Amino acid sequence: MSLPIVLILCTGNSCRSQMAEGILRKIAGDLFKIESAGSDPAGHVHPLAVEALSEIGIDISSYTSKHLKLFLNDEISTVITVCGNADDACPKFQGQVNRHHWGFEDPPKSIRRNETEIEAFRRVRDEISMVFTSFVAGYRQGISAN
Repeated sequence: MSLPIVLILCTGNSCRSQMAEGILRKIAGDLFKIESAGSDPAGHVHPLAVEALSEIGIDISSYTSKHLKLFLNDEISTVITVCGNADDACPKFQGQVNRHHWGFEDPPKSIRRNETEIEAFRRVRDEISMVFTSFVAGYRQGISAN
């Protein structure tokens, strides 16, 4: 039996969706097949996203920026958008059962006062990790109750 596919969408598929994909693969790779894509892919994964995840033991250095059109014919069970633009542009996918929108700030554009760019990536990484960890905990609890 194949694992249900979770597709994480963002606009550029270079920061937030890539970090979410890496985090979700680490904590729930036994439950789902996880992919990410963008509505307007940047064509690269931001090096600070790679660095921020490597700091917590997750290697996304081989990930690539992909267009959501690549997944239109796949049986996607859950779509998770992590930015408002992707949420607005998100089509309905074949087989889609669930859709969630959890918006996160775009790290390169959300540097706060007295914060470096890598610190912004770490902050967003930690927010993504917290939300996706809660999602997985709820999912695991739901399937163990059955």
